[in-house]
Amino acid sequence: MLNCHDATRLMSEAQERQLSLMERMSLKFHMSMCSGCKNFKDQMSTLRSMSRSYMKGKDEQAGKK
Repeated sequence: MLNCHDATRLMSEAQERQLSLMERMSLKFHMSMCSGCKNFKDQMSTLRSMSRSYMKGKDEQAGKK
């Protein structure tokens, strides 16, 4: 079973690569019991969305110049 350190590492790695079936299953199982890691995943998703929105706005502004 994953600990929180390994779970957050896998969540971060999932942003860059496809996790294996075993990694995905272990992560899903851990998050079903750990509200802290679930919150981390939600926060990471929110930050990623905000960053993409920010960069999209920067790209649109650059196109107007």
